[in-house]
Amino acid sequence: MDYVKLGRSGLEVSRLCLGAMSFGVPERGNTPWSLTEEDSRPIIRKALELGITFFSTANMYSDGTSEEILGRALNEYARREEIVLATKVFVPMRQGPNAMGLSRKAIMTEIDNSLRRLGTDYIDLYQIHRWDPHTPIEETMEALHDLVKAGKTRYIGASSMQAWKFAKAQHTAELHGWTKFISMENRLNLLYREEEREMLPLCRDQGVGITPYLPLAAGRLARDWEEETARSEQDAVARSLFAKTEAADRKVAERVAEIAAERGIARAQVALAWLLQKEGITAPVIGATRTRHLEEAAAALSLSLTPDEVARLEEWYQPHPYV
Repeated sequence: MDYVKLGRSGLEVSRLCLGAMSFGVPERGNTPWSLTEEDSRPIIRKALELGITFFSTANMYSDGTSEEILGRALNEYARREEIVLATKVFVPMRQGPNAMGLSRKAIMTEIDNSLRRLGTDYIDLYQIHRWDPHTPIEETMEALHDLVKAGKTRYIGASSMQAWKFAKAQHTAELHGWTKFISMENRLNLLYREEEREMLPLCRDQGVGITPYLPLAAGRLARDWEEETARSEQDAVARSLFAKTEAADRKVAERVAEIAAERGIARAQVALAWLLQKEGITAPVIGATRTRHLEEAAAALSLSLTPDEVARLEEWYQPHPYV
């Protein structure tokens, strides 16, 4: 496993990050395809054996049970100081006023809830899950800064927003001497490359680490297009990602399969290697429901695609509606 700094910060992370959306009580939240604690633990243990030290979850995954499962496993299998633990805030965790968003009240409430579920005194990277159009960015950035100063989180990060909004947040923090975001967790893969237009150049210029999620496009780049999984059958959001661009997306996925066959390796390795070779990418957030998914991801770290292979992978891409 390779280890790198997250952006210009001093925080060192593994080159792969294990996302925990796949872990949780299936009957809670909106991910009925998630793994139970019994099935999640071998995957978390395997990640640690492979040298993965970077783990990312969110308060809303499986109604908080993802944090609980991940926290219990890491507390048992690893030393806390060797782990970089990330979680997110924004999505409502209950009904009623002040239940969601990035107000000072919501942020202060939800970090305490996350700390309790994770079984830890601090979070390494606390991320805003989305942009909150109903709360002044000054209120959000000051609240996050106060969490850092209180020792509840070491660093802060952001996820999935327009580049101008991210720039506004960073400028607001700099203007007031508050803590700035060190990372951007955004959607980027061979089937969705719109972030290459503005967000990636912005992050590279400003020294912000990039930790893309859905690197395999919810599995579409790792299997035959017609093949279904529990997630593809039950995840309406994942299905909607390809509804308007299926013809072009399918050609890209087939090209991944061609190159994988030529090299005699798994398709996931090809798709991840493409992402890892992009300038500025720190650590893709990989999902896993089997230990072999982690082994394939780790193998991608040593795979170097040729310029011709990269060109072939990118040949059929068509612009997508911005998400």
